[in-house]
Amino acid sequence: MSGTTAGGKKAAATNKERHGENFYSDIGRKGGRNGHTGGFAANPELARIAGAIGGRKSRRGPAKQHGIGV
Repeated sequence: MSGTTAGGKKAAATNKERHGENFYSDIGRKGGRNGHTGGFAANPELARIAGAIGGRKSRRGPAKQHGIGV
């Protein structure tokens, strides 16, 4: 019954029976505490600077004229 509504309810009942009634709130609490939003989300100016540096470092080489409209 995996992937069905009935199977999900059965799995939830099993989890609560094995791990206690607070199983889902406990794992949600652990996940929330574990989140560390940082980096570019915390410093948009740093993201702008890093994007500009990355944009200047092209891996394709300089643009070439192919005789079209020259």
